[in-house]
Amino acid sequence: MPNPQVLIVGAGPTGLVLGLWLARLGVPFRICEKNSGPGQTSRAFGVQARTLEFYAQLGIADEIVQRGIEVERMRLRQGSREVSVLRFGDFGKGLSPYPFILSLPQDEHERVLGEKLGALGVQIEWNTELIGFTDSGEHVDARLRRNGRDETCRVSFLCGCDGVHSTVREGLHLKFPGGVYQQMFFVTDLAAEGTAVSGDMNFFLAADALGVAFPIRSTGMVRVIGIVPGELAGRKDLTFELMRSQYEEHLGLRVRTVNWFSTYHVHCRVSDHFRVGRAFVLGDAGHVHSPVGGQGMNTGIGDAVNLSWKLGAVLAGRADQSILDTYESERIAFARTLVSTTDKAFRPMLGENIAAKIIRTVLFPHLFPFLLRFSAARRLQFRLVSQTRINYRGSPLSEGSAGRVQGGDRLPWVESADGGNFEPLKSLDWQIHVYGRAGPGLRQAVAESGIALHELPWNQHTQKAGLERDSLYLVRPDGHVALADSKQDAEKFRNFLSRFKIAPLRATSSQLAQHSLL
Repeated sequence: MPNPQVLIVGAGPTGLVLGLWLARLGVPFRICEKNSGPGQTSRAFGVQARTLEFYAQLGIADEIVQRGIEVERMRLRQGSREVSVLRFGDFGKGLSPYPFILSLPQDEHERVLGEKLGALGVQIEWNTELIGFTDSGEHVDARLRRNGRDETCRVSFLCGCDGVHSTVREGLHLKFPGGVYQQMFFVTDLAAEGTAVSGDMNFFLAADALGVAFPIRSTGMVRVIGIVPGELAGRKDLTFELMRSQYEEHLGLRVRTVNWFSTYHVHCRVSDHFRVGRAFVLGDAGHVHSPVGGQGMNTGIGDAVNLSWKLGAVLAGRADQSILDTYESERIAFARTLVSTTDKAFRPMLGENIAAKIIRTVLFPHLFPFLLRFSAARRLQFRLVSQTRINYRGSPLSEGSAGRVQGGDRLPWVESADGGNFEPLKSLDWQIHVYGRAGPGLRQAVAESGIALHELPWNQHTQKAGLERDSLYLVRPDGHVALADSKQDAEKFRNFLSRFKIAPLRATSSQLAQHSLL
């Protein structure tokens, strides 16, 4: 195996997706994990549409979906009664190939990703811990302890996907401001009967409690996440049995057996930087927040996708190193917004004042379902939760607009019989989309660059998606629009490429040499 150019520390979903993308790009790397094997328990379970779109680019989305359960409904409960049923099926219809929430627990999710990485010839180095590192400016020397023996690994870049207590973040002396919610949470796997077992998600808010139950693995298995009642939070002998009757009533479940049970506190923090020199932090190493909306694991995977293609381009000499600066500027902005919004949504659910109790007992179970009767509200909610709304409009890598699409937006999905306009994204490469016809000037500029040109049909679906006929959309490897231009300005296209010395994977040696001179 070639000498590794990247060391990934941490083999959770973030590290595994980073590894899968780098492997597809042909970047040699090592991935190490201090634990002895994949996780056996987890709190994260929701796989959002944007994550599945990334998995489609890797060719693994269908299998991931088959391993999980498509959650079609969420039943809102108050006390022991059901007050509303939200049907997810039509929330994201026409907005994504995956208009649903997939229930797949993180531990099982990790095993699938690990299997895919193994199939590409990459072995996770278990029982291997990062104990320190030195960034010389030209490379990183990482000190590892593997099965009790110390070794040194020299790489070009170090990626910390090593969780809340990240050794990489601590080694960079980064601040991790924020706080911890005072409430104690629990997570448990149950063999049970009830609506959650059949494929629905059950969610309840009460004056003094909160909980969610959702199906996992196979029929009869349910994962429950909730708040430990205040009078029980200090007990050292805490078990689910002490809360069983309350949560059975609130969630409409009949528990047969408890497979495992764990408690934890929720943090709300964002690192003050995501990059220092040749080291990066991703996922929980860079940001943690409340569980509202099932965003945490998906946000870490988004970090991995954003950084992976940029590392691959720089290491292959197909982009200037300055492109790596956009990882922090793009992802930290979203992380800060996410932490702020989830915190604002979460605290009223837990507060003790009258306003918070009104939100829990009146607004959420009654007003929220009423608003979601309207299609605009449903689509907005889908974009919010699915992460398809994420954009990088303020990034140096984003320019122009055409139709309703601005540089930095996720490319809108347009469904068609041949797989839709997301099919070309499987190349993991730069590409141009024109919905209509490309003019001769653009064709010449594209031929010079080596970037693939995809002329796609213009119809009512593309118009509805917000695209503009015959416009130029330069699409990044992660499916976000970098440059949008309604005039097909070839010079603007050339200037954009030259700014970061961008060359596609498919560029010939002569084209690559030309890009290096830009």
